[in-house]
Amino acid sequence: MKIARIETFILGTGSAKDLLFCRVETEDGLHGWGEAYVTQGKEKVVAECIQAMAPHVIGRSAFNIRHTGQVMYEDFAIKRGSPELLAAWSAVEIASWDILGKRTGLPVYNLIGGASRERVRVYANGWSRATTIDEGVERGLKVKAMGFTAAKFDPFPGPWRNFVDRRDEDFAIAYVRAMRDALGPEFELLIEAHRRFAPAHAIRIGHRLAEFGIDWYEEPCLSENIELVAEVRRAVPIPIVTGEAIYTREAFFECLARRAADILNPDICVIGGITAMLDIAAMAQPQAVVMAPHNYNSTLVGLAATVHVSAVIPNFRIAEYFVNFADLCRDIGTATLTMQDGWIELPTSPGLGVDLDVEKLRAHPHQEATHRGFRQYWEEYPRKGYSPSLW
Repeated sequence: MKIARIETFILGTGSAKDLLFCRVETEDGLHGWGEAYVTQGKEKVVAECIQAMAPHVIGRSAFNIRHTGQVMYEDFAIKRGSPELLAAWSAVEIASWDILGKRTGLPVYNLIGGASRERVRVYANGWSRATTIDEGVERGLKVKAMGFTAAKFDPFPGPWRNFVDRRDEDFAIAYVRAMRDALGPEFELLIEAHRRFAPAHAIRIGHRLAEFGIDWYEEPCLSENIELVAEVRRAVPIPIVTGEAIYTREAFFECLARRAADILNPDICVIGGITAMLDIAAMAQPQAVVMAPHNYNSTLVGLAATVHVSAVIPNFRIAEYFVNFADLCRDIGTATLTMQDGWIELPTSPGLGVDLDVEKLRAHPHQEATHRGFRQYWEEYPRKGYSPSLW
C-alpha cells in the first residue's frame, strides 16, 4: 500500500489564521486526511515543507509510519527539529493513520489500543475575542448556553512581555472575577497566559487567581526555559499546564523530569502526530501528569486525530475545541464529528471518521494579508498614555 500522491490545501477562514490540510493518496486510490498546525503568516511555509518532504515519502508504504517519521527527522531534517518540520510530518502521519483505518475497516482508536472511554470531553476556545470585560462575559455566557462546561481564555491585556504593569494585572483579575460571577461556581475556568510572564509576576498573579477556583493556569512562563515553569508550579496552588509550545519527545521528557507541569497540552498537529501523542502520554502517566491536548486546528481533521488518541490514553482529562472554526468546518466536511454539551461521541466509521469536500475547500482560498498588523516600535510596551484594553 504505497503512497502515490500528497496534496496540500490552505483553507481561508477569515479568522486569526487559516487552516492547512493534507490529502495523502495510495497507488490504489485510497486517501487519508491530515492537518498541520500553523500560525498566522506561516500557512504557506508549512505547506511548502510538506511539498519538500513529499518526494521522500512517496513510494513508501503507508503502514511504515514510525520508520518514515524517523527518516524524516534523521535524513530529511538531519536531526534538526523545528515546529514547521514537525507540523509538516504531523499532517502526513495523521493522514497515514486515516488510510490504515480505512484499509482495515476500523476506527483509528481501535488500531492504537482500543477505547478507554465512550466519549471525549472538550472545552471551548476561540470565543473570547472581546474589546471590554462586559463583552467578554457576554461571549462566555453564549459558550455556556452552547452546552460547554469549561472554557479557556486569556484575560491579560497588553503585549506578551515578561514585565507586567500592575494596571494590566488588576484588569485581568477583574475580568476573571466577572467571568466567575457570571458563569457560576461549577463552570470550569481555564486561564491562559501565553508564556508571557517572569516567575515573580506569574506567582503573584497565580495566588490572586486562586480565590476564583481556577481549574488551571496555562503556560505562565516561556517553556523553552522549563525551569521557569517549574518554579511557578512549586509556588502556585493551581494546576499548571504547559506543552503547546513544546514539540519534541525529548523536550517533554525534560519537562516531566523537572516536574514542571500537572497537565500537558501537546498539539497533535505539530508534535509528530498520533504516534508522538501516544508516546508523550505514556511518559506522563507514571509521573501522575494528565493530558489535555491543545487543538488550535480545525474541528475536522485535527480534532478527529485528537479525539482518537484521547479515547485511548488512560491519563486523558479534556481536549480543546475551537468554536470559531466549527461552522466553516461543517460546511466543507462531508463527514464530521458531533459535539453536544461539551462532549464528542467516538466515531465508528473506518479511519478518522471525517472527510472533506475538495471543491468546497478550494472555494475558501488562503489570503496572504494579515487580519491585524504586527506592532510597530512606537506601539511597544511600556508606553506613554497606556491604559489596559483587550484589543
